[in-house]
Amino acid sequence: MPKRLQFPSANPNLDLPRGPRYRPVEMLSVASHGRSRNLRTHRVNIPAPRTIAPNVAASNLAALPKYYEAMSSAVGPLKWWPAKTPFEVIVGAILTQNAAWLNVEKAIVNLRRERMLTVAAIERVPRARLARLIRSSGYFRQKAKKLKAFVTFLRKQYGGSLERMFRTPTPELRDKLLAVHGIGPETADSILLYAGKHSVFVVDAYTRRILQRHGHISEKTSDEEIRSFFEGSIPRDVQLYNEYHAQIVNVGKKWCRPKSPLCHACPLGPFLPSTAILPEAIEPSPTTDLVPLKAVHVAPPREPAALCGRDPVQS
Repeated sequence: MPKRLQFPSANPNLDLPRGPRYRPVEMLSVASHGRSRNLRTHRVNIPAPRTIAPNVAASNLAALPKYYEAMSSAVGPLKWWPAKTPFEVIVGAILTQNAAWLNVEKAIVNLRRERMLTVAAIERVPRARLARLIRSSGYFRQKAKKLKAFVTFLRKQYGGSLERMFRTPTPELRDKLLAVHGIGPETADSILLYAGKHSVFVVDAYTRRILQRHGHISEKTSDEEIRSFFEGSIPRDVQLYNEYHAQIVNVGKKWCRPKSPLCHACPLGPFLPSTAILPEAIEPSPTTDLVPLKAVHVAPPREPAALCGRDPVQS
């Protein structure tokens, strides 16, 4: 059974809209174009030290549990990340930058065959050979350098021990990871959540695309604001963060695509505001049941479909 999000039914800090469905949120970019001027916005006040992004409205809180339940009901638990050890998760998080997971898997198979999925092995192997082994992941020379940089950091800071590293408080460790060559916010958060079991929500292009199309954020909303919003709104639970992000990635890959989104079949289709502006969908043909969609009305989703292919975070 999918894990249900539990939100307080009454919270004096939240000015949530009443009714069976949340209303579209007026964002800065919308206001700048002169639309929805009379739409009331809601601000969230969450006790310090965790704060909500200033341009993310509190009415989004009503949507978050509905989104999760709709996605989980459609495809079931995804149980991401597919790895045998925490170090393999870290290697995958670095290799999946700007790469399809299928190509990353080929690189990991090569490393496993050569018994290279350990800190000591990555330290010893010449960078040129390491680059050849991970060639399928793309940008292989840069990624070989990044892997070397991470194990060097781990050796110097924590004596090569992942266990010691992950005992570091989350904010401190996140800052240290971000200082390592080749590790950006998305990769750092993936390492913390999936390998270290730290309660950090991973924000990626899929998260931004879905929230923006549903009217919850503007183009100006930063990834850090989105992350703070999720972490300040969803119960701090590693398994929940893990599964929620995996569901977002799956929806972003299968339905909420950059071009030709399949909103009529998407589990989140019924929640799409009527004012959403989307790329035009693929024209129907005898070999497909896709219908053209320009973002005004969305039909109810089809019966839940089996998951076909999942990718982790791409940084």
